[in-house]
Amino acid sequence: MTKYESNVKQIPYPQTSVFAKLSDLRNLESIKERANDPTFIEQLKASGQVPEDKITQIQDLAQKLEFTADTVTITGSPIGNVSLCIVERDDPKCVKFEVQGAPITANLWIQVLPTSAYESKMKCTIGADLNFFMKQMAKKPLQEGVEKLADMLAMIPYGS
Repeated sequence: MTKYESNVKQIPYPQTSVFAKLSDLRNLESIKERANDPTFIEQLKASGQVPEDKITQIQDLAQKLEFTADTVTITGSPIGNVSLCIVERDDPKCVKFEVQGAPITANLWIQVLPTSAYESKMKCTIGADLNFFMKQMAKKPLQEGVEKLADMLAMIPYGS
């Protein structure tokens, strides 16, 4: 299994708040609403974090997401429904996920550690079981993907 790790991201919320939100995936359902919020879209464009031509793709993808407490599923993808399922919760420091419905075996860990009583830091790790040829082709997209995921998770408001 090859691992791809994000940089450590600082989060201005306590570890327990971050873990509570990430360990129940229904808490992330607001992603669908934010993807269609004109104010949020303008902020994305202004920040330069997302190329303008990708915003419509993000909005379309957000509408295909379905959430339960333990699973987020992308419906209607070319390979069928693909899910990211929580397989382990290590309260309050780690949530482990497994990919289901994809042609490869992969998992994701989100680690959260306190830096103070009011702040924490996070790191994301993707593990993928790839053959030699796939490993060469997927290295850059997976590394960029885990970094963007960590950036996105660091921007979520974890307050109540």
